[in-house]
Amino acid sequence: MTGNHQTLALCLFSAFIVVTLAITTWVGRNRQGSAEEFYAGGRLFSPMENGFAIAGDYMSAASFLGLTGLIALFGYDGLLYAVGFQVAWLVVLFLVAELVRNCGRFTLADVVAARMSERPVRIAAGTSSVTVSVLYLVAQMVGAGSLVALLLGGTSPAARAWTVIGVGALMVIYVSLGGMRATTWIQIVKAVLLLAGTVALTVLVLLRFHGDVDRLLLTAAERSGHGDAFLAPGLKYGGDWTARFDFISLGLALVLGTAGLPHILSRFYTVPTARAARRSVLWSIGLIGGFYLMTFVLGFGAAAIVGPEAIRGANAAGNTAIPLLALDLGGGANSTGGTVLFAIVAAVAFATILAVVAGITLASSASVAHDLYASLRRGRAKQRSEVAVARVASVGIGVVAIALGLLARDLNVAFLVGLAFAVAASANLPALLYSLFWRGFTTRGAVWAVYGGLIPALVLVVLSPVVSGSPESLFPGVDFQYFPLQNPGLVSIPAGFLAGWLGTVTSSETPDEAKHAETEVRSLTGAGAA
Repeated sequence: MTGNHQTLALCLFSAFIVVTLAITTWVGRNRQGSAEEFYAGGRLFSPMENGFAIAGDYMSAASFLGLTGLIALFGYDGLLYAVGFQVAWLVVLFLVAELVRNCGRFTLADVVAARMSERPVRIAAGTSSVTVSVLYLVAQMVGAGSLVALLLGGTSPAARAWTVIGVGALMVIYVSLGGMRATTWIQIVKAVLLLAGTVALTVLVLLRFHGDVDRLLLTAAERSGHGDAFLAPGLKYGGDWTARFDFISLGLALVLGTAGLPHILSRFYTVPTARAARRSVLWSIGLIGGFYLMTFVLGFGAAAIVGPEAIRGANAAGNTAIPLLALDLGGGANSTGGTVLFAIVAAVAFATILAVVAGITLASSASVAHDLYASLRRGRAKQRSEVAVARVASVGIGVVAIALGLLARDLNVAFLVGLAFAVAASANLPALLYSLFWRGFTTRGAVWAVYGGLIPALVLVVLSPVVSGSPESLFPGVDFQYFPLQNPGLVSIPAGFLAGWLGTVTSSETPDEAKHAETEVRSLTGAGAA
């Protein structure tokens, strides 16, 4: 990349960072000692504001960078991620959003522990939430490293490493100083920028092909080197039965995982009522649906205009397809238009990463303080000490995410997010749904549901081709691959539901009918909700 690219893009990066740090500093002056203010922004956001913030949380580096890269490299099979991401919101809308807002205060554990013995349930749910959040954070770190390495004109490990460290430091500052209110406004600004950038690129791609979508698809297929197979199922997931089962596993994880993501669930507590939570989801579905429709055009546009070989040459996992597409649409390398468009898109992508990591870090630090710390103190923790612990926890979570991000820097970010979704669907979702809908659910069932999904998911990932046994693995030089699928959801999601059922039916605990009735009325009517 030329010096002009670097200078302009770095100026835009700096402008976004300055604006967001100003928001954080301004908000940080207001009542951040209150747990409700720090975790939920005072519950003062409107459905539209929260809908934009949810969309900002969900439209991550996996969507903007990884998803379009997968479509550009694998055609039809890459679209499966977009379909899964979008369909997942129906589960959130109909089963989760309103009930979670009524039953909880700040975290997933609030809902699950509402009619259980709190301490073991909070420890289990808090552990799971932190694990999912760290996996999701790793994907954002990898995206940041790929993006800035491209900007600086190379794939130097040192450049990627410093980028990941810088993103980690910024996310800690956002969370520790600004809490949920600052994080929400950063998400809203980022969502507007991302949607505007995506619309602009989509229009430019369609103009390049004079609005002829058929010509776009045929050109993409021709340049892919796979011909018509590029536009048909099977290029990535149809080679053999293992690949087909991997596809089923991925689909389950994407569709069910959203309802168990801690940073998405925490957004429902930032609005004043359950009705507002439901309307927030409707806003987010519209925004996210439009965005994913445009990623179809951008992914095939990158294949047709840039070409898969050039995309792989810049980043083997395809994470830089969008910036390369912007460069070409603007007039190519060394052109003023190309420089400007590339810089704008790179800055928007970087803004996406910073905003998403702030939301995830806040959710995970809330789980550490509100669930783990408060449980270990046996309920004696005061609000101010909880908030202080959450701020410290954000630093520790940032360090862990940075370390794992450096380790996984060569993996596709959408693929990494698929793993996070699988763990969320395996550990968090069974406990959440059983708590909301099963009258006889017990404390043992809740704990077993969480660990019964979390442990198999993590073990299967370690034993999968993701970690060892192939040239694309994290550790290509060793082979302890015993599980053939890259995504564990096909096994670990049923395991979580089965463990929750088994723990309940073998428990000697008598379910508290009064607490269940109270929870049911509260979840459906909002009576007594925080």
